[in-house]
Amino acid sequence: MDKFFSIVRGFGLKRGPERWLGGVCGGIAAKLNVDVAYVRIAFLLFALLPGPAFVFYVLAWITLPDQRNEIPLQAFLDRRSLNRP
Repeated sequence: MDKFFSIVRGFGLKRGPERWLGGVCGGIAAKLNVDVAYVRIAFLLFALLPGPAFVFYVLAWITLPDQRNEIPLQAFLDRRSLNRP
């Protein structure tokens, strides 16, 4: 699993500090160097189409590193493995 998280960190994409929910749109906007409003509008349009927009957002939220370079899914799996006897 560490290789997977290293690959995710290698993308250089982090959840942004401008958050409404999880910061995914803010992170994409920062990576693309565009205003976060454009990314939010694009995501809303994407969400209106039949498709996996909600699933994509949740997966991005738990797999993209935040501003401290921490990945929520990795932290959860690490805590889970520490609690096993």
